[in-house]
Amino acid sequence: MEKVKIRAEHLNLYYGNFQALKDVTLDIRENTVTALIGPSGCGKSSFLRSLNRMNDIIEGVRIEGQVIFDGANIYSPDTDVVALRKRIGMVFQRPNPFPMSIYDNIAYGPRIHGERNRARLDEIVERSLTQAALWDEVKDRLRSSALGLSGGQQQRLCLARVLAVDPEVILMDEPCSALDPISTTKIEELIDELKNKYTIVIVTHNMQQAARVSAWTALFLNGEVIEYDRTSKVFTNPRDKRTEDYITGRFG
Repeated sequence: MEKVKIRAEHLNLYYGNFQALKDVTLDIRENTVTALIGPSGCGKSSFLRSLNRMNDIIEGVRIEGQVIFDGANIYSPDTDVVALRKRIGMVFQRPNPFPMSIYDNIAYGPRIHGERNRARLDEIVERSLTQAALWDEVKDRLRSSALGLSGGQQQRLCLARVLAVDPEVILMDEPCSALDPISTTKIEELIDELKNKYTIVIVTHNMQQAARVSAWTALFLNGEVIEYDRTSKVFTNPRDKRTEDYITGRFG
């Protein structure tokens, strides 16, 4: 039986007066890929950001309920949010490399967390870029600006930047939506490799992608989880008619 890594319990999220999440209870299992699907504005990205408190930076956000991560509620007042985001990293929809060298992008996180040893930083940079299948492409230009990389390379760089601080969970908010098909395939192959070591949650609008990369799928609709089950079951034998309608393209 797969161990539960994160459990959201009766999560309600409000942006001002608008309720974006309605009583969401969901288990994220360890070392698996969980896909969050649903039409635009249904709450899936809001839910994803609630898992490492990225919503904290949005003005007017209010959250009720709990997110239990390794036995502790991340919304308790004594949570160290910086330490939390080290353990639960995030890759955003559009690549967002820092305006600095490739090397410094990767070394940034470890430096913030106190790593000053040059040999150790070199090791972390090489390991992270290798894990993100980027090392061979950039090893001879580590001092060049990260902004000179292609879109697909920049997204893998952002993934390497997350991996550099040794997270346990990786959140991905539509990581391929701005990428071409070849770069998308590379990211999907990486997800398949990384799931052996990390717990991954991905928001995607691409039904085929969800079917390819995930073991579990949750369908969000109007802030609620309509269906959550093994991906194979959600796509071939859903319990809810709305799931079938969404997957077959009748709405969304």
